[in-house]
This record gives sequence, C-alpha cells and structure tokens, in this order.
Amino acid sequence: MNSIFIHDLRVETRVGVYAWERELPQTIRVDLDIGLPSSRPFETGKLEDAIDYAAVVTRLRAFAADHPYALLERFAEAIASIVLDEFGAQSVKLRVAKLGVLPGVREIGVAIERDAGMRAPAARSD
Repeated sequence: MNSIFIHDLRVETRVGVYAWERELPQTIRVDLDIGLPSSRPFETGKLEDAIDYAAVVTRLRAFAADHPYALLERFAEAIASIVLDEFGAQSVKLRVAKLGVLPGVREIGVAIERDAGMRAPAARSD
C-alpha cells in the first residue's frame, strides 16, 4: 500500500479529564501515516489524484481548536474519522501525544490504526 505521512504536527486543543486540562489549551503532537486510495498520483503527478497533505494539516488544526475531549482516545478516533471520511483515505495509522504533562515523562499518548472497511463507532465530542 502506498501512503503519505505527516509527522510531528503540533495542534492546540483542550483534552483531559481534569478541570485545568479542559480550560487551558495544550499542544498535542500528531503523527499520521495515511494509506492512499490508489496509485494514481504516482502515475499522473496530479494533486487532484492525491490526498492534499496541506489540506489535511489545515483541517486537523481547525478541528483541534474547536473540539475539546475528555480522553485522548476519543480525540484520536475523531482525527481518524476525518482523514478517512473527508479525505478518502484507505487507511490511517496515527499517534497522538500530550507533551510534558507529567514530571519526568516526555510524552503520553495513544496509537490507533483504522481503515475504510473496518471502522470503530464514530467519535463525538464529549
């Protein structure tokens, strides 16, 4: 399978179960590997045959800014749904991480893989 990747994307959002986490925006790191629906972009060299990674970045930043979640797991599921549903990806493998939220821990996060044929229930804001 062919893929594109977007690594070390930093987005601002409110995510967490504690009151202070839901009030203050946090920087979340997102790493995505996006399975392309076809090999056409390699054959044609045309953007319209590819997934526009700049559009993905713009969409995810806007989404993160406006959708708080209690759990990082739900936030990750929502991102996966956007990539699959709005950008027509065949699959997505992603990691989302909170940075430096606990003393002595560089990052805490979750990793998930989803594909267009096998989906978890749609994620909604908490």
